[in-house]
Parts: sequence; structure tokens; C-alpha cells
Amino acid sequence: MRHLHGSRRRRRTAGILTALAVLSGGLTAGAADAASGASGTAMAPAISCPDVADSVGQVPARAQAEVQRNLQQLETQIAEANRRLASSAGQGGPNFVQNAILGPLRDKRAAALQRIEIAFQRAGAQAPDGLDDLATCTVQDDGTGNDDDGQGDGTGQDDGTGQGDGTSPDDETGQDDGTGPDDGTGQDDGTGQGDGTSPDDGTGQDDGTGQDDDGQNGLGQNDGGQTGAPGQINCPSVAGRLGQIPARAQAEVRRNMQQLEAQIAEANRRLESSASGGGSNFVQNAILGPLKAKREATLERIAIAFQRAGARVPAGLRTLATCERRNPGGGDNNGNNGGPARGPVRADFVDIRSVRPNVNTPRTQRSGSRGTFSVDCGRNEQRIFNSDNVIVAPGVNNGAQHTHDYVGNESTSAQSTNESLLAAGTTCRNGDKSTHYWPVLRALGQREFDANRRGGGLDLNVGKILTPAAVQITFKGNPTAKVVPAPQFLRIITGNARVGGADPNAGWTCTGFENRQLTDKYPLCPRGSRVVRVFDFQSCWDGQNIDSANHRTHVTFPQADGSCPQGFQPIPALEHRLIYNVPQGPNYAVDGFPEELHKPITDHSDFISLMNEQQMQQVVDCINSGRRCR
Repeated sequence: MRHLHGSRRRRRTAGILTALAVLSGGLTAGAADAASGASGTAMAPAISCPDVADSVGQVPARAQAEVQRNLQQLETQIAEANRRLASSAGQGGPNFVQNAILGPLRDKRAAALQRIEIAFQRAGAQAPDGLDDLATCTVQDDGTGNDDDGQGDGTGQDDGTGQGDGTSPDDETGQDDGTGPDDGTGQDDGTGQGDGTSPDDGTGQDDGTGQDDDGQNGLGQNDGGQTGAPGQINCPSVAGRLGQIPARAQAEVRRNMQQLEAQIAEANRRLESSASGGGSNFVQNAILGPLKAKREATLERIAIAFQRAGARVPAGLRTLATCERRNPGGGDNNGNNGGPARGPVRADFVDIRSVRPNVNTPRTQRSGSRGTFSVDCGRNEQRIFNSDNVIVAPGVNNGAQHTHDYVGNESTSAQSTNESLLAAGTTCRNGDKSTHYWPVLRALGQREFDANRRGGGLDLNVGKILTPAAVQITFKGNPTAKVVPAPQFLRIITGNARVGGADPNAGWTCTGFENRQLTDKYPLCPRGSRVVRVFDFQSCWDGQNIDSANHRTHVTFPQADGSCPQGFQPIPALEHRLIYNVPQGPNYAVDGFPEELHKPITDHSDFISLMNEQQMQQVVDCINSGRRCR
């Protein structure tokens, strides 16, 4: 491994200065001589970084290729930073070099150093000590008497110039995750400054002309325009993509999910504090671009946590890094700044009278179970709301990115455990502590308490939350067989919050027209008729599990004749039926993930059974005996 060591010095200033002369393309031979100290003129500025190759020691054979690749990447990062340094001479305020070049470079180096450590660990070897200390670089004498070495602390103070990160957006290897030392605390790590040069906006669209920051975000907003309020940062949901998290990875995944939240909060603070600063591309270059880099790093750490636990990495995590800015100063129902609505659109609605009857219910056979058991848990008159999802994203605040109505258990949140749910109160009159929750329905064009909160307006869910006129929770039988008790703590999600996801099961209809149901359209009801949401839950259970990796395979829907597939047994079939008074016309929408555009097909509902053995047996006996119980 001699090629990893050599006689490189701890600080390679002279060599880098010569490299700068070649790389910049704008220095003459005489300038190169000056840069290397050969002439009597002032030295040109150059980046100086601690040497890494001499610090890695003996590299295991299995790690050599990965270590070598990252060492080369470190060199590429320095060369790119030097190009930025040369091309940006005279730009920015007193902290420009630190905020626009040194801070981002430090983060990229920290990411590469972390990958070197991981390469050692994967090879079963101890990682070299002190690699983290080699991330910070400085600028040697820049000829002005202001040595930037003194600013190399990574504080990332913003000079409000809108200049900034100017760094290679991806260090040209496709590997840079921009992690740096960001610990999720929201403290600035030096990346959150703008570069004013717009080499990369995180979307591949920004050409530095002051055009819309991504040109295709559907909002029609120019992030540099600073019209009206500063807006808010909106990012794709991560929690919903993780599935079942391996036990060995849960602590690390939870920590990084919290870090993602801290990063968004910090970006929003920057957005608010910089409302009047910067140039035409300030928001993209100073906030959205660095935020993307941080999210990429955090998402990579989540992927690594799955790998270390021996589990398959969730698909598509890297695609969730790019965020956008929403400007609330505009004029449509969704608060967009005069641009196209983020949903719903007029085509998402249909007159229920134009829909043909389409509801077919299997006939109950003699061997079937005809009874029903209804539970009165109220209409959420207590206005119990949050944007968590304890089934899909336990431990993650705002894991749903949309607000839920809750009835039944009064304590349900991301932090809930089976024990805490059992200890809580309930809104159900029979004492059942089960939890039932679904996305709220909103009347558009009206303001709600969460207009400036996560899960609400900050995640593009706007409008007045409508309390249902009625909530009917009913357990039914199976057309072909008697039902068996469902286990305590069973978790079921019906419907899918993603457009194109598995098992979309939202039912939209109107009172008086309930033999006609829609899945992918909102109904427009005639006067005197009210909107109805119907959720039929999976009622065939595998007999073993209370949950599954995708929260679906442990339960399934009956077959066309009502019987359960082989290997499954019928349990009481839960139905949520919600009735609403909505404004006339296409003026309402269900909450959802911001990127799903409030499509009605994303409607869904969630259930955790907390019934004890006696309560569940009461339900089973009622259904199997053909009675109607309350």
C-alpha cells in the first residue's frame, strides 16, 4: 500500500498552489511562479488541508479500492475548492470564503472520511483514529493580509450577501453526501450560505439567471424574488418509505429521522431570517442546496443502518433529498403564489349522480357470520390532532406530514407504545382503548390553527379542518365463515397514502348514493346530500403477526366470494364511515403527503386494536350469533 502513503506533508500548500495555477486556467506561468513563491509578489490564495493518506495506516485488502477511491475524491474536492477560490476573488463579504468554500469543503471531506472509516469497519478492521479531525481546511495567505485560517471553525456565519456555497455540487463522483459534522442539532455547519453563482441548485435546473429555482416545481415561484412572506421549506416524507425497521437499526434510524426534522427546522429559520437578503438565487443556493446535501448524508446513514442490520435498504431513499420552498403570499386555495395549485384540481371532482351503481356485496352463506358490533367513539369533538403515524413511523414527529383525526385512544402519537396506549383514556363509550385515525378533511380557502405548522400549511395541507358530522365504527362478519378473535395490538392500515401504491381502498360517496363509490375522485353531492368517506379494513389475518414489514402482508382482503385466502382466517371486519358537511363545489380536500397533490385516491385510515380478551370475545360472539350490538 505504498501508493497510499508516500512522502506527502501534513500541509500541501505549495503543491496545491501549483495545481491551482493549472486548474484555474486563468493564471499565466508568471502567476503560477508567484503562487508558488517564486516571485516577489503577493501569494495567490490557496486551500490547505490536512493530509489523510499518511493517517490511514495499513489498509485491509478488502478496503483498499474503497479507501483509494475516497482519497482521490478528497483530492478532487480540494481542486474544485481551489477553482472556486480563484474564480470568486473579490466576491462576497468578510466571511465569504469560509461560508462559500471552506465550510462546504469541510462537510464534503467529513463525508469522504466517514466512508473511509466505514470501509475499514466492513473489512473487519479498526478504523484509523482521528480521521474526523482532518476535515477542516484553511486558506493560506491570500495577499490581503486577511488569512482565512482564523475563520476555519465551521461556524458558517452568514454575511447576508447571498454569496455562498460555490462548492462542487457533487464533487463529480456521484458520491458526495455533504454529511459533514452535522449532528442534527440545527447548528450551522457552514453549508447554509448561498453561492450567488448557481452552479447547482439541487435540481439541475438553475442556470444562475435568476429564473425560478427549479423551474418545474409546480409553484411558479422565484425563490429569489422575496415577494410577500418568506415562505416555508417543504420536503418529501421519509418515514413512509422505510417500512419495517430492523430492531438493530431502530435507534440509528430514529436518530437520523430526528436529524432530518432538525435540518428542516434550521432551514426554515434561515429562510425567515434572510427574507430581505441575498440575490436572485439566494434561497436556492444558500438554503435549499445545502439542505439537500445534508438530507442526502442523513439518508445515506439510514441506508447504512439497514445494511449493518443485515436488512434490505428501502428503495428510493436518495430521491427524497430535494426540498422546495413554498411561498404563502399568493392567491390560490393552497396558498401558492399565483402558480398552479398543488391539488386538488377541478378534474379531481365528479358529480356523484353521473356515477353508475358499482357496489357489490357478497351474499352471506349459511356458514357465514351476519352480526355487527358498533362502537361509539365520538367525532373528535375534542379536536385531538397530530401529524404523526405511530404505525409507519414510530418515534418520528410529523412522520405523516399530514394531520390526523383521532378517536378512541386519547394519547396516540409517534411516541406511543403498547404500554402507554393501554394506560391512556379513551373517547369510546364502551371503554375500548383502541386507536382509530385518518387524515383530516379540509374546507379550502379558510385558515386553520396549523397554517404555519408541520403537518399543516408547512406541508401544503391548508384550509379549515372539518369535524365529521358523524363517525360510525362498525365490526362486521364474514360471508362464508365465523370470525375468530383478532389479537391485541394488531395494526391495520387500509388504503394507501401514495398515488400508485398497493391496495388503494378509499371509498368516496354521498348520502343517498352509497351504492356508488369512487376511489380516485372526490364526489360532488347534490343539495341535501353529504360527503361520505368509507374505509373497509382488511379482515383476513395470517394467525400469527400483529404487524408486518410493509404493514400489509399480515392481513389481507377477502376474495370475491368473501372467503379468506388459504393461510388466512377471518377476523371481525372493521369499517370506518365518516360523514361530512362540505362547502358546495370543488372546495374541499383530504390531507396527504405534500408531493401527492391531495389526490382522493391517497385517502387511508389506521387502526390499532387495544381490546382486551373479554372485549374482543364480546365482539366475536355478537357477530357469530347474528346479533346487532352496540
